[in-house]
Amino acid sequence: MTPNIRQLVLAGLGTALSACATKPAPPVEHYSLGMSRAEYRDYKKAKADPCASSEPRWLADELTTVNGTMARFLRETENLSKLDAPDHARQLAMMREATGSLPPLMEVHRYTLNRLKECSFRNTGAFPEIARRGQELLTEVDARLEEGPKVLAAVALKDARRQWREEMPEREEAARRTWCPPNPQVGQTDLFYARQEVDGRKLWRFCDGHLVEQRAEGEPVLVQPDNLTWRMRRRIKPQSYLDAARAYPTAEMDRQPDSVPSSGQGAAKKSSAPSDGGPG
Repeated sequence: MTPNIRQLVLAGLGTALSACATKPAPPVEHYSLGMSRAEYRDYKKAKADPCASSEPRWLADELTTVNGTMARFLRETENLSKLDAPDHARQLAMMREATGSLPPLMEVHRYTLNRLKECSFRNTGAFPEIARRGQELLTEVDARLEEGPKVLAAVALKDARRQWREEMPEREEAARRTWCPPNPQVGQTDLFYARQEVDGRKLWRFCDGHLVEQRAEGEPVLVQPDNLTWRMRRRIKPQSYLDAARAYPTAEMDRQPDSVPSSGQGAAKKSSAPSDGGPG
């Protein structure tokens, strides 16, 4: 190979390598979260160098808009863990939207910020503050996103407990229709429903109108219905009601859910063998 030809080949290789090194910047992509908007370029996906393929001012603007989006997300979800906050529903909706869409943007942002450390202009203009703030926001947003599943679970539990309270009369009445005869006889200890209140009180209801109540740390007490005649009172054996209440399985009492909505609790259940205390 003559010197002239060798020189031409080397020049061609140099041009090709230079073209690879200065690969054009990837196209601008758009991201939205709530009212926030951000423009960015995915240099990692395009296998492009942000230091060489992008104008510094463009890069600064793109990094700044992503920083702004993350900062606004943090502001608009700052009371996420306060379930009674006035605008909690809006903050919860923001978290639900961000949970799926924000992490991919953060990965792009993290990659670009790390590559920025290699740029010759990294210490010029606003880049030092943009990089510092970007890394800080990434850490804070990661922590906020980790709160999301816990808050969503807490909201679901709160809704389940509200539904439990609202449907309490319906469950009690359904149990009465299921277990009580058309004309209950006073003195028949037919227990049809049991409930543990939020304050710890326990209630056992009987078809003839009697109620056994036990306060937290107290003993069960029989509460008789009003307007009982003397003849009716003679048929009542208080200990039978107390025994029926004590025999009722605690695990089957109607109580507010601790984790997931409960169903079918509180109503007396059929046993495998008949008992003197009725279906409970």
